[in-house]
Amino acid sequence: MSDYTFDVVIIGAGAVGENVADRVVQGGLTAAIVERELIGGECSYWACMPTKALLRDAAALRAVRHLPGASAAVTGGLDSAAVLRRRDSFASHWKDDGQAAWLDGAGITLFRGEGRIGSARSVEVVGADGETVVLTARHAVVVATGSSARIPDIEGLTDAAPWTSREAASASAVPARLAIVGGGVVAVEMATAFSALGSAVTIIARDGLLPAVEPFASELATTSLRADGVELRLNTEPTRITRSGSEVRLVLADGSALSADEVLVATGRTPNTATLGLQNIGLTPGDWLTVDDALRVVDGSGAAIAGDWLYAAGDVNRRVLLTHQGKYQARNLGDSIVARANGTALNETAWGRHAFTADDRAVPQVIFGDPEIAAVGYTVAEATRRGLTVRAVEYDLGAVAGAALHADGYEGRAVMVVDEDRKVIVGFTIAGPDVAELLHAATVAIVGEVPLDRLWHAVPSYPTVSEVWLRLLETYGRDS
Repeated sequence: MSDYTFDVVIIGAGAVGENVADRVVQGGLTAAIVERELIGGECSYWACMPTKALLRDAAALRAVRHLPGASAAVTGGLDSAAVLRRRDSFASHWKDDGQAAWLDGAGITLFRGEGRIGSARSVEVVGADGETVVLTARHAVVVATGSSARIPDIEGLTDAAPWTSREAASASAVPARLAIVGGGVVAVEMATAFSALGSAVTIIARDGLLPAVEPFASELATTSLRADGVELRLNTEPTRITRSGSEVRLVLADGSALSADEVLVATGRTPNTATLGLQNIGLTPGDWLTVDDALRVVDGSGAAIAGDWLYAAGDVNRRVLLTHQGKYQARNLGDSIVARANGTALNETAWGRHAFTADDRAVPQVIFGDPEIAAVGYTVAEATRRGLTVRAVEYDLGAVAGAALHADGYEGRAVMVVDEDRKVIVGFTIAGPDVAELLHAATVAIVGEVPLDRLWHAVPSYPTVSEVWLRLLETYGRDS
């Protein structure tokens, strides 16, 4: 058994862990990072990058078909093999040599193996050869182990060899029939992708499609999926799933049934903490890690675990299960650890306030379906639940000159949620073709708490889809 000491030890070398390590090393500390799978994590190989690569060709083809001159040049459908090859390149063919080289160049020491907390400031790493290395942290241990797809308790499901988001993102072939259990982001995006690639797709969604977004956006997604030939079995769920050879059979609670070649389960996430050694510090293996606004792991009373050394960033702390928010947490956490180590700790009250704002009140997300749905901040329902007095202002995107130029028959909608007491925007949702790049303007307005009377002076270029901002303000009224 070998022992090593570093200033900071990070368990998990996904995007979040990499960002923590990079910030602490840039701040002059030493860092070790532990990874049991591929360096770069879920986003690089089984989520953000490969899934968006699966979706991009279909989105481009849809855009061409809404322009009469360009559509005349298109004579065929998607080349699914070419789409999968391009997807493979964005997943680096599931090899992490480049990521390992980046760690080395950044001065971050990599230990491959299963990391578990043995005691305070101590991490044991069991390698593939069974040898154990003990890493001691002078200042902090950071858990950045992420999450995995949750497999629901459905009779026969485990034996039916279901796909999760990983298998869908890395599929080597397009199934003729794909059943998707769930109605969230993964379900909608993968239904969009595989339907375009030639699968006959059926979604089984107990709570309908995209229940967390504004209703109009969910309705647009529902209408579009049906128009693309996706069968929707809503307000029901599987009670039994069996596989016989290459066929999967699903029996639903409403008494109906269907068959497919593959079944994708997209019903939520579970934390990667089962083998983390949490029992050694008084926590329960398999649980999410609760953190305070400084991302310190805390117990049920809110007290830091075993002192002031254990932190959790990214999915595993369940604040926001999105890569960009996890990386945001990581950057701030790395800087905070460096400041503490140097005896010039950041003002944690101020840092915590801003982190809470970003993680709770200003989370941006894009759903890359057809149409794209981009949202940040609160929905009307959530703002009302939190006790805000709000007004929702909607506008038809198809009536914006830039949208009409963008595509014939452009359909979409935008809504801004205004806090009437403070006269600032607290929520924004937009749905339509190619709206993802419009989202950051709303994020800046919400995070910056820009008063509406100042937004009138942010003049949108004409003719662009961004002119929707002017139309929303006009609908709200200058003197409201």
